[in-house]
Amino acid sequence: MKNFKGLAIAVMLSTVWQPALAQDTLDIAFTVHSGSSNTFWQAVQKGYEDACARVSATCQMVYVQTDGSVQEQVANMEAALARKPDALITSIVDNAAFDDVIKRARDAGVIVIASNVDDLEGAAGNARQAFIGQGFVAAGKSLGHAQSANFPAEGPIRVLVGVSAPGQNWSEQRALGVMNFMDEFIAANPTRDIKYERIDSGTDLAVVSDRVGAYLLANPETNAYFDTGFWHAGVARVLADRGVAPGKVLLGGFDLVPEVLEQMKAGYVQVQVDQQPYMQGFMPVMEVYLAKTIGLAPSDIDTGQGIVTPDMVDAIMEMSAKGMR
Repeated sequence: MKNFKGLAIAVMLSTVWQPALAQDTLDIAFTVHSGSSNTFWQAVQKGYEDACARVSATCQMVYVQTDGSVQEQVANMEAALARKPDALITSIVDNAAFDDVIKRARDAGVIVIASNVDDLEGAAGNARQAFIGQGFVAAGKSLGHAQSANFPAEGPIRVLVGVSAPGQNWSEQRALGVMNFMDEFIAANPTRDIKYERIDSGTDLAVVSDRVGAYLLANPETNAYFDTGFWHAGVARVLADRGVAPGKVLLGGFDLVPEVLEQMKAGYVQVQVDQQPYMQGFMPVMEVYLAKTIGLAPSDIDTGQGIVTPDMVDAIMEMSAKGMR
């Protein structure tokens, strides 16, 4: 009798579950502010495609031709919505440019989730339903704090903060976090000669190498450079080419792309922040799936501000080679 009841319950649960899944294939678009050559976004795409495969969704990742172009991204969003997808995942790098198109998407019943970058006011500033990504100010502050352990024990401290994309939320907020930490560090060390400066550093390895390299020539007393992305890997190349010993100019930034990992092994990059890009691609799809199948509302996920140091690189490189870190 007990076995019969168990079988009856299993059949009932199966009957209840199946209708929720019996629907057309999910159609999901993911529009971003980056070009396709950006190695960080390749890890996001890997997570996105893996998740789409798990739920048998039809998915498209849409990049811009000009890295960071808000206008191109808006146009890509409009094109994606024209085909009436079930969901739109997007990075919100501007506080106003995406408001109208996202509101129209929501009015049309499209699920909208921000990934990687959010409106600075969050849900109050944009109609997106959730944000999956890093808390940028907190992450910048964590980076500054972690690198400060490597600051010279004596003498002046001169710090350069590279704002990779001036005006874009992710870059400005990370830089703000670093500078907030520097203000606190200065206040906590009133007898030290400590100064910092910001620079428009760029989002290309060659450009960042030229700009920061020129700054370092003009300001040889510089002790540390913070990048709001991974482009300080180019600065590491410049330092190596000039015969500058690892650690003389401390380097730290964001994202565990292969070039940064190599420079960490070489000793030029001391601290890096991991925002887990694979999760930023994978989890939005899972939230769309749960929203469409069982009615769960999309929710915010903080993908973290994990501090990575050179002793951790070997283990990470194996996952990086698979496109997951």
